[in-house]
Amino acid sequence: MENSIWAGVRERTHALGADPGSAGVFGSMGHRFLLDEPLTSEEIADLEAQVGVVLPEEYREFLLQVGAGGAGPSYGVFPVRRVQGRWRWEGDGADLADLSRLAEPFPQQGPDPEQVRRLLEERPEEEHFEEIEDFDDAMEAWDERWEPVMFSPGRTVGAVVISHIGCAARQWLILSGPERGRIWSDNRVDDEDLAPLLDERGEPMTFSRWYLTWLEESERQALSAPAGG
Repeated sequence: MENSIWAGVRERTHALGADPGSAGVFGSMGHRFLLDEPLTSEEIADLEAQVGVVLPEEYREFLLQVGAGGAGPSYGVFPVRRVQGRWRWEGDGADLADLSRLAEPFPQQGPDPEQVRRLLEERPEEEHFEEIEDFDDAMEAWDERWEPVMFSPGRTVGAVVISHIGCAARQWLILSGPERGRIWSDNRVDDEDLAPLLDERGEPMTFSRWYLTWLEESERQALSAPAGG
């Protein structure tokens, strides 16, 4: 256990909450560097049995050693909790994930690029309309064509929403398929497709890299914060 990548992480995260210099860390006013209690091995087994998939190892160990959710990147890690005997992830947009399809491989490829390009070219522009009501009607009609393409339920099988980064942008943790254990960004609210989250070297972010990078950067920010503020 002492060689685990998660050794001491719970304590470090809580210590940030007691450091006045951490007040400026993005999202900290929401999670306040608090973590849910870790899950037990029995709870993990029950969760995996319910969703029908073995969790990625890094995330599984995080749940066992650090916490079931709470403080973390942006507005925090969505907690996974058992409510009335059923497990679910909780947070802004967590219900976007279909928990009955988590064992299906997450699709790396999004919608047909040509179809997306055509739809974006046809997106109504407000300046082309004399009346705002006409523009609203045109946008509503366009959205009815756009949403089935970008928000198809099959686009996010095998994944759960793990964090909310603001303005309806989110991040997903992939549980099944070739991208298993990695984090993907979801900026579909800005008419962009889901895409793998990359580090400064252009390498895909695993769950542990995603969390520990945030923790290290938060500690540096707290250390460099001016005294008294």
